Amino acid sequence: MDSKVKENWEKLQAQYDYPVDALGRPIDPKDSKTLKVWQDEGIDRFMQR
Repeated sequence: MDSKVKENWEKLQAQYDYPVDALGRPIDPKDSKTLKVWQDEGIDRFMQR
């Protein structure tokens, strides 16, 4: 994944307490492919707590 995309995604995710994609849209719980990337790239650790 491009480092700029990942950086932007991390900043967006830090604003939400639910999974969002790189554009800031909520990730559908049924979208296992996007959720897998979200977890594999470590974006989940940036969720607002």
